[in-house]
Amino acid sequence: MNKVVRKIISIDEDKCDGCGLCIPSCAEGALQIVDGKARLVKDIYCDGLGNCLGECPQDAIEMIEREADPFDEEAVEEHLKSFEIQDVAGEQAEEECAICCGSSVVRDLKHEKVEVKEPLKSAQKGYEPEAELSHWPVQLNLVSPESRFLQGSDLLIAADCAPFAYANFHQKFLAGRSLVIGCPKLDDVENYHHKLVQIFKLNKLNSVTLVHMEVGCCFGLSRLVKSALKESGADTPLEEIIINVDGTIKE
Repeated sequence: MNKVVRKIISIDEDKCDGCGLCIPSCAEGALQIVDGKARLVKDIYCDGLGNCLGECPQDAIEMIEREADPFDEEAVEEHLKSFEIQDVAGEQAEEECAICCGSSVVRDLKHEKVEVKEPLKSAQKGYEPEAELSHWPVQLNLVSPESRFLQGSDLLIAADCAPFAYANFHQKFLAGRSLVIGCPKLDDVENYHHKLVQIFKLNKLNSVTLVHMEVGCCFGLSRLVKSALKESGADTPLEEIIINVDGTIKE
């Protein structure tokens, strides 16, 4: 294939924090997160239109002109078909995982909805606070958008790290809410976006509370939730809470 000089995206790896927000905007699947950075998979998958440019919060993507292989629409179609195969395989793997280890089996841990509790004023010797988790699973990749615990609920979306950083997470945030957790830097952002849109569309949620860390990649989760909520057309109120790495709530 003869190379031509054409417009094509360029990614500054020093600026890229791996949030993955650029990936859903590329209809050709030309971008992937590799080793924590967004990368152009192949020149032939990039059409040079630059739909991903406005999605990068770090301004790590720009459009340049350089010698590259021409855009190949047929190759893109084959490339996208491979994603469909992976999706089917992923669904089968989730089913098999649920059978072999039970990690994806939905379980009701609480049957009565409780009021959101105020945080404990002090820890008493020998006292162990009650766990407020009302269902399983909680990982966004494993949660079905049609899960019964989502319907008409107050939904809490939390970054993976937040419950470890904030000591009173169960009583302050989790009590009375359904929960899904995820990490936009380590997981499939496109799958997150699609699943969140479906969750917002199907479940008539009372509210959405987003709890994430102050670090850069966590703001990718914030933009992802807001984008999915907007795309879903739901008018569900959203509250965003940011946790500092020292375990305090950011004002």
